[in-house]
Amino acid sequence: MFRQVFLWKKSRKERLIGVLLAVVVVAALVGAGCAQKPAAPEAPKAEAPKTIELKLAHFWPSAHQVETKLVPGWAKAIEQATNGRVKITSYPGETLLKAAEIYDGVVKGVADIGITCYSYTRGRFPVMEVFELPGITYNNSKVSSWTAWEGMKKLKPKELEDTKHLMIFSTGPGVLMTKTPVQKLADLKGLEIRATGVSAESLKLLGATPVAMPQSEAYEALSKGVVKGNLAPLETLKGWKFAEVVGYVTDAPFLYNTLFPMFMNKEKWNSLPPDIQTAIEDTSTKYFQEVAAGFWDTINEEGVKFAQEKGVKFLTLSDEEKALWISRLQPLLDGYAARMKEKGLPGDEIVKTAKELSEQFNKQYK
Repeated sequence: MFRQVFLWKKSRKERLIGVLLAVVVVAALVGAGCAQKPAAPEAPKAEAPKTIELKLAHFWPSAHQVETKLVPGWAKAIEQATNGRVKITSYPGETLLKAAEIYDGVVKGVADIGITCYSYTRGRFPVMEVFELPGITYNNSKVSSWTAWEGMKKLKPKELEDTKHLMIFSTGPGVLMTKTPVQKLADLKGLEIRATGVSAESLKLLGATPVAMPQSEAYEALSKGVVKGNLAPLETLKGWKFAEVVGYVTDAPFLYNTLFPMFMNKEKWNSLPPDIQTAIEDTSTKYFQEVAAGFWDTINEEGVKFAQEKGVKFLTLSDEEKALWISRLQPLLDGYAARMKEKGLPGDEIVKTAKELSEQFNKQYK
C-alpha cells in the first residue's frame, strides 16, 4: 500500500515537472520569436513613367500628305523611340492656331510643337529669309531643305532662340506655269502672272506683270484668262489641278522656295527628361535626313506625272538664259544684304553662306 502511494506521488510529481518544463519551453520559444526583428515591409513598386502628351499645330488640311504621311510618320517614330512615353496629337487645318499665329502660339505654349512658314510673318525671321530669296538656285527640295538646316546651324540666328527647332523642310523650287511657252526673258515681258511678296518683286525685275492673289483663286483666274501664268511648286499641278488650266511649265529653280520649320516650345523642351530630349533629337534628325528633307520631291513628282497625263509640256532654260535671269535678280540679294547691315547683321556673309551651301548640296543631291 505504501509503495503504491509512493509511486502515485512520484508519478504525479513527474507529471508536474513535465508540465512545468513544457511551459518553460513554450515561453522560451515565444520569447525567442518576439526577440526577432520584424520583417521589413515590401518596398513600394516604382511608378511607371507618366506619358508626355504633346500638341502639334499646322495649317495643311487633313487630306494633305503632310497630315496623312509626314506628321504621323514622325510622331510614330518619336513614340517608338521613347517606348511610348511621348505621344503627339496633330491639329491640322489651323484648328488650333491660324497659320500666321503658329510660331508665336508655340512660343506662348498654346501648342507644344508647330510647323509653319517663315514667310507668313515677313520680317520676323530676317536671317532665315535669305534661304527663300530668288536668285539662289535649288535643284530640288532636298537641296533647299539641307541648305536651310545647315545654314541655320552655321549662322545661329537669334531670331530662333525662343524655340527649339527640330527640323526644316522645303517645297523646293517653284516653277512658272503658263498658258504660252516661256523659254526666254522676252517671253515674260508684260505677261500677267499670279505671285505675291518677294516672288512678285522677282517677276517685276524679269519684266513680267505680277498679279497678287491667293493660290486658292489662281485656278479660276487662269481658266478665265485673268492671269496667263502662276508661280508655284510642282505639286500644285495635281493638288490644285493647275495642270487643267495651263499648257506649259518652265523650270526656273531660282525663283521660288518656301521653308517649313518644325519647332517646339522652349520651356516644354527644357522640362523634358534628358533621355527623352536625346530620343526626340536623334529621331528627328534621322527622320529629316531620310524622309522630310526630300518629302516635297515625292509630292512634286506626282504633280509632274499628273500634268504629263494632261498634256502639259515641260520646258527648260538654256544656260545663257539662266545666267541672264539670275543677273536680273541680283538687286534682290543686294537689297537684302543692305537691309541686314542696317539691322546690325552681317548681310554679305549671310547671303554668301546661303549661296555656298546651295552649291554644295546641288552637287550632292542632283
